[in-house]
Amino acid sequence: MHYLKLRIRGTKKSKVRDKISIFAQKFNLMLLSEIEIFKKKNKYPDFKPKAIFFDMDGVLFDSMKFHASSWLKAMLQVGLPFTETEAYMNEGRTGASTIDNVFVAVRGRNATEKEKKEIYKIKSTHFEACGKIERMPFALELLQKIKAENKDIFVVTGSGQPSLIDSLQENFPDIFKKEKMVTAFDVTNGKPHPEPYLKALKKSGLQPWEVVVIENAPLGVESANAAGLFTIAVNTGPLNPEVLSNSGANLVLKDMEDLYVKWDKLF
Repeated sequence: MHYLKLRIRGTKKSKVRDKISIFAQKFNLMLLSEIEIFKKKNKYPDFKPKAIFFDMDGVLFDSMKFHASSWLKAMLQVGLPFTETEAYMNEGRTGASTIDNVFVAVRGRNATEKEKKEIYKIKSTHFEACGKIERMPFALELLQKIKAENKDIFVVTGSGQPSLIDSLQENFPDIFKKEKMVTAFDVTNGKPHPEPYLKALKKSGLQPWEVVVIENAPLGVESANAAGLFTIAVNTGPLNPEVLSNSGANLVLKDMEDLYVKWDKLF
């Protein structure tokens, strides 16, 4: 009887291994298909990633919930209707662009520079009151793995929040270099415009088929897609995954842990 139980357990384990193997094969085939579609669409001769461009909020830091609540409080404080869902849908824009979007929708005009500064100051005050922002789970482990592969690592963010940008060195020691960052201070047009990723591409000195983007926001995905870059979306927020696919993501994964686990199968 004991021997029979062992055989049954062994059979179950074998079935689990078989299912994992089948899933891995399907995933690899899907990835190869997406890469071929990406190359054909952009008429690229190859696809050999040498650098990874990371968004920051919602990818490296578990900060979007605080950005969303801070925007909501700031907008309502000045009498502008706003929701947390809108904050997630606008993620990646510069602060000025986010404020202009709301002003156009509600008041039929762009905000003045004074209004932008006042609202962003209120938003920043609420954000700073949220306290320490934690790393996104598995972000550090993934970055260490990529660094060990001798791939370049860039940050491309719409954030102008000094505390978060400064904390990159504290949270991810020896990973990021200032000259390999593009922030809200470096661009005229924020996401979804391709300028942030095109600027990072220029800094890298690489061809577009030598870069992979890690994003979590629809507008960030649109920006990277418009720049002609292969884009992996990690759905770390409350949005439906289809929103990221429809924005142009070549691949959508459920979170950073999923990306970390699958990384060796990706590139």
